[in-house]
Amino acid sequence: MLNRVDLFDEFTPTVLSVTALNNYLRELLETDEVLQDLWVRGEISNFSRPRSGHIYFTLKDSEAQMRCVMWKQSTLRLRFEPQDGMNVEVHGGMSIYAAGGQVQLYVNSMRPAGEGLLYQEFLRLKARLEAEGLFEAEHKRPIPPLPRRIGIVTSATGAALQDMLNTLARRAPSLEVVLASTQVQGTGAAESMIAALAGLNALPDLDLILLGRGGGSIEDLWAFNDEALARAIFASRVPVITGIGHETDFTIADFVSDLRAPTPTAAAELATQVTHVELGAALRAQQQTLDQLIQNQLSQRRQAIQFADLELRRLAPQARLNNAIQRQDELRARLDRAIAGQLQATSFRHAALQARLQALDPGSILRRGYAIISDGPTGKLLTSVRQMQPGQAVKLQVSDGAAAATLDQIEGANHDN
Repeated sequence: MLNRVDLFDEFTPTVLSVTALNNYLRELLETDEVLQDLWVRGEISNFSRPRSGHIYFTLKDSEAQMRCVMWKQSTLRLRFEPQDGMNVEVHGGMSIYAAGGQVQLYVNSMRPAGEGLLYQEFLRLKARLEAEGLFEAEHKRPIPPLPRRIGIVTSATGAALQDMLNTLARRAPSLEVVLASTQVQGTGAAESMIAALAGLNALPDLDLILLGRGGGSIEDLWAFNDEALARAIFASRVPVITGIGHETDFTIADFVSDLRAPTPTAAAELATQVTHVELGAALRAQQQTLDQLIQNQLSQRRQAIQFADLELRRLAPQARLNNAIQRQDELRARLDRAIAGQLQATSFRHAALQARLQALDPGSILRRGYAIISDGPTGKLLTSVRQMQPGQAVKLQVSDGAAAATLDQIEGANHDN
């Protein structure tokens, strides 16, 4: 790379190619800190946006002009549509377009003229309210998960209202919506929104407030940076969700609200965290769980009652009485069987004795042809021939009477004659 000494040596001046000169100029421009961090104000002219998505335009004032380029990735951050005749402020750095030999401002940010002053005012108010603690999380009111009545503060003719109503109707058809129509842009808009907030806060059964509007420039959204509106939101009895502009738009109202949504539609979605479909499914699941718990409890109680009934039956006096009665019946049966056995045994013994008695009855013997002999004078029974003597007077006892006799002859092996 050529340096300044090489180019401007008075003794041996260097002859440069166009390319070398452009490269040298590019290096000068792109290494200068001031020229790489510029804010420039002017009017747009010769504006064009080819199919590539890049933007080419000229920025001019009454005495000069500068060619500008804005690449597609930078244009995606634009919050407005640039056009010829518009006064803007652009930020970027200087370089040179070598092929055309043209110095250009390469823009990476663009805003309408005057927006910078508004932004500085925005930052000052934000810092002051933040120092007072209005943005602290401890002051944020919880968003009710299942609101029944919601208030909306927005313009009745804006597209934002329809977006919010459609989202609420789709996600929570039974939700009641109260509209506090208000001005959202221009002189008196902040005061109009403050009055709408006060009116909604006076409703005793309101659960939530949505404050929103569609996108726009910083001037269009400036009413939402009003200090009095910020303090009204902070003092609201009812939680406030803001959905102001687009995702890249931030206002003081967003910082002081209880919840900030990137768009009005998103605010309505955050307000209905649980849809009616999800709620129905959750309720059915809870009902099934509750039914199962009830069935389990009933089963446990039924088992406990059955066990207690069995225990009661086991320990009840009637059970013991029934056992005693059964035992008594068993003992009585055993006694009856014992008595019957005893009687039967006695009967058997009586019959045996009777038989023996009959067998031993002298009368019975006598009837079979036997006779009882006794000594006539003494009546002593004579059971042996040894007690008998010839000529002895004896008495003969037979079954039907007695007779006297005299012994003539006595026979017997052991008789003494």
